[in-house]
Amino acid sequence: MAIHYMTKEGYEALERELKYLSTVRRKEVANAIAEAREKGDLSENAEYHAAKEEQGYLEAKIVELETQFASARILDESKLDTSKVGVLSKVEILNKKTNKKMVFTIVSEAEANLKENKISSTSPIGAALLGKEVGDIAQAQTPAGILELKVLNISI
Repeated sequence: MAIHYMTKEGYEALERELKYLSTVRRKEVANAIAEAREKGDLSENAEYHAAKEEQGYLEAKIVELETQFASARILDESKLDTSKVGVLSKVEILNKKTNKKMVFTIVSEAEANLKENKISSTSPIGAALLGKEVGDIAQAQTPAGILELKVLNISI
């Protein structure tokens, strides 16, 4: 099982979502199935089939989150090395093609959020940056082609 490194906040958010889905949502879906079942013939009961389908999706999501949670480890920011890009590194980069500077925080897949400039360590850009030092050029294979990114600064 692969270990997923996360921030304390990301770990707690994952824990809250898992708890909500496995208690509140599971109960809501079970109630929806029970209500639909009371309406008679199950073979032609669209509400019943929709509720059962939702239950399947919910259970799959719970299993996925349980797997993530079981393999999650909280990173201690005070012990992170800022000489190289790693998970939780805040990286200032220069896109060599567009000459634009960008700042990203490298996070686990579960915490990735482009609106907050948090990119997954498994994304093309995140993976290309891992292990790089200030001054290094990372080449990321993206759908738009190969990006050359110069690491300008690494912090936490």
